[in-house]
Amino acid sequence: MKPALAVAASLTFLVCAQVGQRQNPWRIIGPGGGGSMFHPTIDPRDPNVALIACDMTGAYLTHDGGRSWRMFNLGGTVRFFVFDEHQPHTIYAQADALFRTTDGGDSWTLILPRPQSVRRISMTDDDAERNFQVADGPGGAVSALAIDPDNSQVLYAALRSGPGYALWTSPDAGATWREEGSLAEGVSHLWAGHGGTLYEAGAQSIAVRRDGRWQAGPSPGPLDYVSAGFGAHGPPAIYATSRGRIFVSEDGGGHWRESLLPGMHGRAGQIAASAHHPETAYVAFAGLRTPLHASFGIAKTIDRGLHWQLVWQDTRTLASNVHDAWISARFGTGWPGTAFGIGVSPADPNVVLSTDSGRATISRDGGATWQAVYSQPASHGWTTTGLDVTTCYGVHFDPFDARRLLVSYTDIGLFESPDGGLSWRSATRQGVPGEWLNTTYWMEFDPQVRGRAWAVMSGVHDLPRDKMWRNRSPDSYTGGVVVSDDGGRTWRVSNAGMGETAATHILLDPASPPERRVLYVAGFGRGVFQSTDGGAHWALRNNGITGPQPFAWRLARDVRGALYLVVARRSEAVPGALYRSTDAASHWTRVALPEGVTGPNGLAIDPRDPRRLFLAAWSRAKPAGAGESSQDGGIYFSPDAGATWRHVLAKDQHIYDVTIDPRNPNLLYAAGFESSAWRSTDGGVTWTRLGGFNFKWGHRVIPDPHDPDKVYITTFGGSVWHGPAARDPAAPEDLFGLPKLAPR
Repeated sequence: MKPALAVAASLTFLVCAQVGQRQNPWRIIGPGGGGSMFHPTIDPRDPNVALIACDMTGAYLTHDGGRSWRMFNLGGTVRFFVFDEHQPHTIYAQADALFRTTDGGDSWTLILPRPQSVRRISMTDDDAERNFQVADGPGGAVSALAIDPDNSQVLYAALRSGPGYALWTSPDAGATWREEGSLAEGVSHLWAGHGGTLYEAGAQSIAVRRDGRWQAGPSPGPLDYVSAGFGAHGPPAIYATSRGRIFVSEDGGGHWRESLLPGMHGRAGQIAASAHHPETAYVAFAGLRTPLHASFGIAKTIDRGLHWQLVWQDTRTLASNVHDAWISARFGTGWPGTAFGIGVSPADPNVVLSTDSGRATISRDGGATWQAVYSQPASHGWTTTGLDVTTCYGVHFDPFDARRLLVSYTDIGLFESPDGGLSWRSATRQGVPGEWLNTTYWMEFDPQVRGRAWAVMSGVHDLPRDKMWRNRSPDSYTGGVVVSDDGGRTWRVSNAGMGETAATHILLDPASPPERRVLYVAGFGRGVFQSTDGGAHWALRNNGITGPQPFAWRLARDVRGALYLVVARRSEAVPGALYRSTDAASHWTRVALPEGVTGPNGLAIDPRDPRRLFLAAWSRAKPAGAGESSQDGGIYFSPDAGATWRHVLAKDQHIYDVTIDPRNPNLLYAAGFESSAWRSTDGGVTWTRLGGFNFKWGHRVIPDPHDPDKVYITTFGGSVWHGPAARDPAAPEDLFGLPKLAPR
């Protein structure tokens, strides 16, 4: 590391690639795509190198033009990437802090806030987002970054400063910083020109700094999206969209001319220029009229916006020049929608990368043709290229076919693999109501009847996160139970007596006879439903459950038949609860939570001794001024069916679930939202982090029933990870060395 970049070793963040010097033993499986992707950014030297971010903390890097991607994680959602054009392999990425790599993405170091200034890192909110508290200098809230084209050691950063924004500069690639005055409101972009010229895109207009003085131009309206190209000859071109209209400036925002799309009635959105070819830009549009239908897609200009050509135009059918993978065929063209992100190669304006709410697609011929790069054909359907942005809850194994497994996903529903995870196809193509397709929360196979299965589905995703019910009553939630007789290939609704319910978990009583299966369902905002006839009819069983709209979330059953219900919390002021029933849900008795715990998430019961309980819990905030600002999360153990509890894992405060390996009850696993998965080999007494699992938001660890040395981990936004059940000291880490500056 260069001396100017050195930081205190104990405060250094390091991100290591999953390729290069070391190979990651973890494999990410699934169909690929399926969620929103943003900020496609292409290397100015090599059009085959590109980066993409998603809103679920994952970041993705390709070295082969999108044919394969490596997921990495900086501990927060990446807001932008910036390539250093003078230093090969140097890239900056802004997540909840500013990071840099100097080896093309193999390793990353913290730049802002300066590591030596960090005094505390807290994770306080429902998503366990990191907050950096610094002793001096700028924090990490960078909204825009530019690199001086005359000296790439010089950095310009726009940082939020109170209600406004301030310009900070570094003369030594981020080792030191100084503040240089205020900036406009809502700075989204900075561009550095030669001779110290600096361009700033604010919320309303463009300002230019020359000879140390800023001058702002007129406003064409609120700047929704902005991009700029700076050629070797001629003036730069700045493109902006405002209220669905396109504007172009060729004098640094001093004057604007409106640029019209063909048809003139469409609304323009995301816009992107080639940084080295300012005459070329691409824009996302929606609402253009065709003789029969409205259309949406992408248009292109090669003359600074004087004319636009439609290069991607979807209607109800996919454009003939777009070669998609599984998403548009499964859900139609309207599901992925208009492009969220467009990235144009600075070196070759014919290379353009588009992202939307489910896909990433590339054109290498200026938009003449487009090819999906999030998924590729496989033997029985599709498989990921490494761009996985889906939330999932469980991995479910067909008891009659060792090669067949299913994953319960958000946004894309239930998916099946007939070949051990090598290829994937939708498992909700027949019989599932359209308004339930969004999320499959769980499913159960009948262990004795081949082909019989039940699943709970809903049009409401991301439960029990509070963002889903904060402004919407559970009374309006859709969903329910479906049943299959062919292993999940076709389904029929089995909802009598339940009505529309956001069903989040289903539990089968294995002691019930196959011809009259007893099942239980957790209905979020409703309570517990029971069926004694295989799911044909349901009845609400809430006797003893207190409070309106119980957020019934998870169910568990011990070996003696006692049931447990985990009720998610509404807020820290309205805590969740734990209930037990010893009479098949006829009556429920409240089990006291550990002292201070408000957010129970999951429960595991020792199959040898039903009095041994393990509770996964979400933290709560400490009072102001109390130091580290999360507490009472992690894993708690009770040796006496909940009469007493002991905190057995406190160093991770956001545990989503805890599971027990049925082959060896001394083996326990847990995962949560702090970039960690955990393993205990001594019945929960001590815990070790599983190396190489780096995704920020983990859901649930599921032992592989066919390989005791492997586990599956479901995630909140990174599909399913499959890897070593024991810690692998050689597994590369995306994020380690995170300073723990205050004890839990």
